[in-house]
Amino acid sequence: MIILLIIIIIFIILLFGIRLTGRWRKVDSEYDGCVEVLIFKKLKVYTFDLTSDDDEDDEESDEEDEGRDLKKLFELAKPCFKYLKIFFHEFLDAVNINRLENDLIIGFSSFAKTGEYIGYIWAIFSVLMGMIPNSRLGVEPSFAGETLNIKGYINIDISIFKLIIPVLKLISKKEIRTLIRGVLSG
Repeated sequence: MIILLIIIIIFIILLFGIRLTGRWRKVDSEYDGCVEVLIFKKLKVYTFDLTSDDDEDDEESDEEDEGRDLKKLFELAKPCFKYLKIFFHEFLDAVNINRLENDLIIGFSSFAKTGEYIGYIWAIFSVLMGMIPNSRLGVEPSFAGETLNIKGYINIDISIFKLIIPVLKLISKKEIRTLIRGVLSG
């Protein structure tokens, strides 16, 4: 009976999918953020917090990067690009961005450079707001010196049920399995 109940719960989670909620804020040198994984769009399963207090060792990541041969990985990935492109399109069909908000305050030492980059960012944000229906993206210039402050929020719904077949098709390709082995072996 317990096994049947677990199977039913897993099937319901596959059917309803998961929701990823992210929040970020950076003011001057202080930053914090949070990514939450929710099931049934309400129940929090996992939370990853990121704050400016975190002390991460960059030395360990540098040692890992030195052990990897990027040319070898690129040669392994080259035959996989068409399969990854197909998977990416199918992945986007399974993902729905419900809400996206971002407020950006940016400034450079030069007034002209600030105005130029604000124009570029406004153009990019206007395209994104046209593509994502429930989005509010804003940018504000700061002429008081070099500034980069960000505050944002995002809700993403992922339908796991729609991802099962694309993932199985992707993994069934020999080139993809070779790429995975190459990445795991380093």
